[in-house]
Amino acid sequence: MKNRFGILPALLLSGIAFGAAAHDVDSPKPQLWSPVTHEVVQADIPEIRGVAADHVLPASDWTVNQADLGALDTLGNAQFNADLLLFGVFGVALLFALFVMINGKAKLTHGFSGKMVPRWSKTDVAVHWLGGIACIGLILTGLVMAAGRFYLDPLMMESRWQGLISAMVAWHNFLAFPFIVGALVMMVKWAPKQMPESCDLAWFKACGGYLNFGGFKGKHPDAGFANAGEKLWFWCFTLFGLVLIGTGLVLMFPALVSSKDAANLALVLHLIGALIVGAFSVVHIFMATIMSEGGMECMVSGQCDENWAKQHHNLWYDSLRRS
Repeated sequence: MKNRFGILPALLLSGIAFGAAAHDVDSPKPQLWSPVTHEVVQADIPEIRGVAADHVLPASDWTVNQADLGALDTLGNAQFNADLLLFGVFGVALLFALFVMINGKAKLTHGFSGKMVPRWSKTDVAVHWLGGIACIGLILTGLVMAAGRFYLDPLMMESRWQGLISAMVAWHNFLAFPFIVGALVMMVKWAPKQMPESCDLAWFKACGGYLNFGGFKGKHPDAGFANAGEKLWFWCFTLFGLVLIGTGLVLMFPALVSSKDAANLALVLHLIGALIVGAFSVVHIFMATIMSEGGMECMVSGQCDENWAKQHHNLWYDSLRRS
């Protein structure tokens, strides 16, 4: 009887030891809160893996065909790319804020007239805010996903970082769909109003009439429904917005591509598109809300003040008055 009771503790201890040994040899699972390491896989783009540095990653039999990465090799410095994305948003915002402080706002020469002119339809306003709010959310969640591991993770408890990054990924994926709908409708619906005109070059030469010093002060260059700066923003958003949509869908649904080369290329293009659209979005927001007096009203009510129309879009206003 005594031997039976002696066997039980021995079996229990051996079971615990076996479990610990099995845990040590088990394949490492990615942990969002673990130290970040770089792993270069068969001349592939260096990947960021959230696994402990002392783990040995299991060998992969997936061969890749990327002997010459060229410009894509810049993805190797993950923190550099994260800092670049941060500058594209917060750095540009800071520079533009300093510019507004030094230059001042572009005020209406004759003040507000009080007479409103219809400019955008209710549908235009709705799709603008659908895509615009989703775009802001995508920028912020994307920044946390790209740079949070370097600047937020070290300041947080492991469980809180895990919860934060999981929420950011979920929101990023969710906001992608209203962004796609709003962006595609704007691209198709607004493209006819964004075509080049003969007055666009002169608009750029006068810096749009937004500078309040030197020979630029007081100038109000001709512009149609959209000025040259708005056209530049629209076509930039259209081109790189389509890049973001296409590559984002690949990143969300990797089965859409047949090779890891294609997935890596989608990631690189997504980062480039995010940098450009993010920086231009900051400028667009500043121009609409702070720089141009009376500009925000256009996308709130769909109407603009008559004096704003005369000063910033005189050719469009003249054609509207004639019709």
